[in-house]
Amino acid sequence: MADNFDLIVVGGGPGGYVAAIRAAQLKMKVAVVEAKHLGGICLNWGCIPTKALLRSAEVKHLLDHAGEFGISAENVKVDLPKVVARSRAVSKQLSGGIGHLLKKNKVTVYDGYGKLMGGGYLAVSRDGKPVAQLAAPHIILATGARPRQIPGLEVDGKQIISYFEAMVPETLPKSLLIMGSGAIGIEFASFYATLGTQVTVVEMMDRILPVEDAEISALARKSFEKQGMKILTSATVKKAEKGAASVKVTVEAGGKEQVFEVEKVISAVGIVGNVENIGLENTKVKVERTHIVVDGYARTAEPGVYAIGDVAGPPWLAHKASHEGVVCVEAIAGLNPHPFETWNIPGCTYARPQVASVGLTEEKAKAAGHEVKVGRFPFIGNGKAIALGEPEGLIKTIFDAKTGALLGAHMIGAEVTEMIQGYVIARQLETTEAELMHTIFPHPTISEAMHESVLDAFGQVIHF
Repeated sequence: MADNFDLIVVGGGPGGYVAAIRAAQLKMKVAVVEAKHLGGICLNWGCIPTKALLRSAEVKHLLDHAGEFGISAENVKVDLPKVVARSRAVSKQLSGGIGHLLKKNKVTVYDGYGKLMGGGYLAVSRDGKPVAQLAAPHIILATGARPRQIPGLEVDGKQIISYFEAMVPETLPKSLLIMGSGAIGIEFASFYATLGTQVTVVEMMDRILPVEDAEISALARKSFEKQGMKILTSATVKKAEKGAASVKVTVEAGGKEQVFEVEKVISAVGIVGNVENIGLENTKVKVERTHIVVDGYARTAEPGVYAIGDVAGPPWLAHKASHEGVVCVEAIAGLNPHPFETWNIPGCTYARPQVASVGLTEEKAKAAGHEVKVGRFPFIGNGKAIALGEPEGLIKTIFDAKTGALLGAHMIGAEVTEMIQGYVIARQLETTEAELMHTIFPHPTISEAMHESVLDAFGQVIHF
């Protein structure tokens, strides 16, 4: 006999648990099937614990430069086990909170792996043994993704590691090579470099943070190299030879090969969707490049089966998964939500300096046929940034010259991951430069640079 529900969610990450809670709010009887950790990769091994690590690195950086603020802080030392322990404690606290939220909303949680059996049935198992048989007219797949492996450069968990191992180091490596310069790679580069590791970043594309605006990417590279990182772009890792205590990595760039001998290699070259062993062969669900194909309401080609989050394709962001889950559930409930779109999803990289963006880059805006007006305002012209000792940064805004529509915003500098939401709201409300110009920003704040950037796009900048 199957346990019957209105909705079953397979996966308890930021997409799955949010979808389950929203469904419960809409009076559905909901089950979540989770095999490892409530909160998923984001809360347990990604977004949250990495920010705790980066906060420790930020404190280290501030103490190293305390003299600039008239404070004496000598012999600053890093207690790596405590840094890691704090990160894990933060993760554990929040993971427990997710369990409480699901219980509060009367969501039934099954500990195990879910597999579609067809006809609205889902089998739950643990260690090869059956746990439960569930049934529901609606099943959401939120199974997430895992690090992509490169043939010949596979993660071994010791010398070539993924973000899992990179987050819980037992000792601080003296040297490190990172394959990939997306948000994950750059955040680990920033963390380790700040703590004293010699970091080399290898990127196949022609610039780091390749999804960001080219101007912002260039500023980020300049800053990271100033901090002592070595960065190679348009470069490929050809092979890695493991020794007793090091790895010799051969990198090809500009037609020449270089060999780097490092203690560890971090593979941060993307992810693949967790589409195996979940019963897709029993459905009409389509998979392209390891990700489930869905429409704007997260519907797959199989009636009653949906997919959200990383398993449903890019951008691979927790907040994308959560919003996708809400849209999916509200559509199931007949609330007629707006279909999910990717045009207004903010992206954030929590390195030092931080990088944040939303909307079109300057290059993409022009390629789309827009005549653009571009505004820029550097942090060096902002009083609060100078007072904080954070004069390095830039706010860049891109507008349609004819309509004044905000096409994109791109930022690098202190706290920009907090400020980007202002531009996200502006785009969501479809504001033009006029509304932004007449918005009063508090003084003194770094956010004033956002206002000045808008003014600059239309020749009205005040403080630069």
